[in-house]
Amino acid sequence: MTTPMTFEDPDITVEPVLGLPEHLPRGEEVLWQGRPDWWVLAKEALIVRWVIGYFTLLAVWRVMTLLDQAPFATVATAGLPFLLSGAVAAAILMLMAYVMARSTVYTITNRRVVMRIGAALTITLNLPFTQIKNAELDLRKAGTGTIVLDLDQRTRLSYLVCWPHVRPWSIRQTKPALRCIRDAQAVGALLAEAAETELGRPQIKRNTPEMTVAAPVAAE
Repeated sequence: MTTPMTFEDPDITVEPVLGLPEHLPRGEEVLWQGRPDWWVLAKEALIVRWVIGYFTLLAVWRVMTLLDQAPFATVATAGLPFLLSGAVAAAILMLMAYVMARSTVYTITNRRVVMRIGAALTITLNLPFTQIKNAELDLRKAGTGTIVLDLDQRTRLSYLVCWPHVRPWSIRQTKPALRCIRDAQAVGALLAEAAETELGRPQIKRNTPEMTVAAPVAAE
């Protein structure tokens, strides 16, 4: 029987296994565990490079507007407040990315994907393969990448609650994602193989006590 998607609060439930709200049932095993690369997460999800560039542009603009009033050596320091502000903002974003990455555990088993996410408010997303229609890999040059999970229409998630572990700007139909993981191509291949193996097994579906058990059929 397919395990439904669940949300767990670790403040109430202590993790018996890292990244998992409970011990795995018999026959299920962990194939891979990982977390985002914090620096890549800072660049892609928290756009730290854009923030640095913005404050740098402000500093240059401030100096250029004063050049007609005094020599460059005199007005060069006028841009320092913007550079310092940019450095502070970038440091805060990088710290946030580090905390987000350290508090996240992505798990792939032979039956599902489990995402323990959130720093202040931690939740666990339990996504059986039967609820995942498709998976897309966004691979970067350095080998890191993001695996986006396209869920069936019955599965609804909150974009804000799951951010940044989602496909950016896919708000109407939130798509959870294993963001900025290392060796993403190998992880994607492992996920595809595990899902294909699991969904290829015959399943027996029991509807109600009054109805008979359906004959084994291949999962879609």
